[in-house]
Amino acid sequence: MKLRTKFILFIVVIHALTIGLSYYVFRENKLLFIASEFFIIGSLAICWSLYKDLIRPLKLLLRGIDAIRDRDFNVKFVQTGKFEVDQLIVVYNYMIDQLRLERTMQQEQHFFLEKLVETSPMGILLLDFDNLVAGVNPKAVELLGLPAKNLLGQSLKNVPHPVLESIVALQTGESKILPLQGAKTYKIQKAQFIDRGFPRAFVMIEELTAEILDAEKRSYGKVIRMMAHEVNNSIGAVNSILDTTLQLGAGSAEVQDALRVAIERNDHLNHFMRNFADVIRLPEPSLERFDLHELLRKTARLMEYKARERGVRFHLAFPEQALYIQADMGQLEQVLINVVKNAIEAGDGAGQVVFSTTPHPKQLLIRDNGKGIPKALEDKIFSPFFTDKNGGQGVGLTLAREILSTHGFAFSLKTEEDGWTCFRITFV
Repeated sequence: MKLRTKFILFIVVIHALTIGLSYYVFRENKLLFIASEFFIIGSLAICWSLYKDLIRPLKLLLRGIDAIRDRDFNVKFVQTGKFEVDQLIVVYNYMIDQLRLERTMQQEQHFFLEKLVETSPMGILLLDFDNLVAGVNPKAVELLGLPAKNLLGQSLKNVPHPVLESIVALQTGESKILPLQGAKTYKIQKAQFIDRGFPRAFVMIEELTAEILDAEKRSYGKVIRMMAHEVNNSIGAVNSILDTTLQLGAGSAEVQDALRVAIERNDHLNHFMRNFADVIRLPEPSLERFDLHELLRKTARLMEYKARERGVRFHLAFPEQALYIQADMGQLEQVLINVVKNAIEAGDGAGQVVFSTTPHPKQLLIRDNGKGIPKALEDKIFSPFFTDKNGGQGVGLTLAREILSTHGFAFSLKTEEDGWTCFRITFV
């Protein structure tokens, strides 16, 4: 039963009893009976006035509660001139102003954080209370190479991706530098925030490839320049002395043969240093539009003699029609020569090298069925001057990495499950 119903019922019962008693007591005295009736009527009027004064604040409270329930913080009340009611209205209006201000601040903060996450240069994954992906920003989609629909609502362990597999193994508060095959390096970090009193996790993904490549290039560039300077100066002076000695005809024929061997060896050393210097002297690419298929045919003809020597056959598995790309043709040709040379050398006398392309997206695949790349070396093959060949310099893939990274082309080199090794270039 509502409070106002109880109050009205109480007043009615009391005054009904009073009327009955006054009739019973004063029925013999009409003047007293009439006076008692006027008293009862006055009491009813006072009770009605009190009822309205009591019910009005309750109605205001109910209207205010309905407004708060509907999240309408624009409903405010005008003071009535009654002290108690006005006190209630002042407190209510102040509370509504504070709630409206708080909601506005929360909306602004939410909007700011939403924009900050959306435009962040770091990839961000938001997880819900069940560790399912609840949000993903555009940078994370770009870094992972997966559409947002493949991530939202999924558990990280159910999405096959090397970065996500490493994130699953991370504890909250931990971070990790993750080098991936293809010269990509990421920093991943897992943290948490409090949402409605409960912790939720989020993951930040940052690509460090450019910074690491720049740091590496500055480091080995300084060393190479110093070595090249010293070697060139020494070789120039030594070869000058040796040439002069040969021209004078000093010594026996055996001595002169030894001098020629020394000069030849110095020339080889000079060529060796130039290979290293070419990596740090790589010019900015001069972009032009050309047919990738024609460049592949040209590279195959150039390397065909070397392939026949090793018993390796080429197979051009791309269509006759042109596939145009925008790149520095000379630099890309150098990349192809190095990649094909490695594929030929991986053959064991009965190998194949298959050239293929895809138009959407524009990709080049150079596959060989040679000895393959051991799993332990997959993350090292693009490291500066790394090689597992006897007498190798590790320059070819280092130069290829520099050229493709400067162009902004994605690339990878790995031995796939079918045993074939694939060098893949994705053109922008």
